[in-house]
Amino acid sequence: MSKIVVVGANHAGTACINTMLDNYGSENEIVVFDQNSNISFLGCGMALWIGKQIDGAEGLFYSDKEKLEAKGATVHMNAPVLSIDYDKKEVTALVDGKEHVETYEKLIFATGSTPIIPPIKGAEIVEGNREFKATLENLQFVKLYQNAEEVIEKLQDKSKHIERVAVVGGGYIGVELAEAFERLGKEVILVDIVDTVLNGYYDKDFTQMMAKNLEDHNIRLALGQTVQAVEGDGKVERLVTDKETFDVDMVVLAVGFRPNTELGAGKIELFRNGAFLVDKKQETSIPGVFAIGDCATIYDNARQETSYIALASNAVRSGIVGAHNACGHELEGIGVQGSNGISIYGLHMVSTGLTLEKAKAAGYNAVETGFNDLQKPEFIKHDNHEVALKIVYDKDTRIVLGAQMVSRDISISMGIHMFSLAIQEQVTIDKLALMDLFFLPHFNKPYNYITMAALSAE
Repeated sequence: MSKIVVVGANHAGTACINTMLDNYGSENEIVVFDQNSNISFLGCGMALWIGKQIDGAEGLFYSDKEKLEAKGATVHMNAPVLSIDYDKKEVTALVDGKEHVETYEKLIFATGSTPIIPPIKGAEIVEGNREFKATLENLQFVKLYQNAEEVIEKLQDKSKHIERVAVVGGGYIGVELAEAFERLGKEVILVDIVDTVLNGYYDKDFTQMMAKNLEDHNIRLALGQTVQAVEGDGKVERLVTDKETFDVDMVVLAVGFRPNTELGAGKIELFRNGAFLVDKKQETSIPGVFAIGDCATIYDNARQETSYIALASNAVRSGIVGAHNACGHELEGIGVQGSNGISIYGLHMVSTGLTLEKAKAAGYNAVETGFNDLQKPEFIKHDNHEVALKIVYDKDTRIVLGAQMVSRDISISMGIHMFSLAIQEQVTIDKLALMDLFFLPHFNKPYNYITMAALSAE
């Protein structure tokens, strides 16, 4: 029987552990170490919880220590790994306050990512604190269940008088949190160094739709501003940028995450951003040592190269691939397109692959085609919304590189999956133009916006 040690048990780790136990449990001893007190927290639902769009956090967990142990794993929670001896194949962790040494034959890193702490005066964390606790009261980070719980408790504590909240970072998490705080009746300022929200996920003509959506709901956008300091006497009182000073009661930092790879420092080959560099089997530069999820690279089918795309969906897929290979059953990942989506005040946006800007930066002779139309025929008077579609493709090869969609019709989330497959299989824009799409007025129009956009291509 082979012993496999897994370090980390959130999305990638849980998917990996379950795959090994379900398929090869009788052949392997699975030992898990996680520094947190809980596993499988769906951070993507954090804003829904904070904004009271769901009843509580219970549904944001889909696994736990007991479920994994019932299948046969040994799971150590609140057990940070202190060091790893790759020559002796030993993991040293802190278990119940004491150093514990575990040998292994195969090792899997599922250590995820940690919040980026920007170089902002006053935005420091308590040294050695694993829950990203800030030195200034009401300066918040968002990553763990505990982080969201702390934010909610402070908002509910009337003695703290939190009425004005600044969110730093206009990516998915920042935009979702801005909506959540506004839904609670707070005055919200969303700050970002670039001049638009959702930068990198969509081209600017699409991000402007979301910016207007936020402003229409009384969220103040402070874009193109660099945060210089968070000030206050023991607690947050002001946020200072290079252009303005905002009086606020809470600052939430949501400027992104970096891969957590410190345990492999100097031993395992890293990607340019510090992630573990892995092959399509999720194996690192050390044979028998695998890395999955946000701590590892992944193959980007749009760019046709190794990249870093930190998404829960990618974490789960890489966990499944890593599990099979760690157990000696060869399986290669097929790559990803970075498919993603967001829904804010009923405005739904989805994208996959490369934006036009990113495609050009990657060296493609990229152009775009698009089409705007109602989802259904005009005689359908209810639940019939406009859809905006953009397709990015390479003018030389005609291969589809990316797509973006926005609508108040939530069904567009299914449409982007087709474009994801098209990118994966290197489908040309010309094939999309003649694709077989059914028509029924309950669903769509006879001249579908997908084919119309493709037919409009140069």
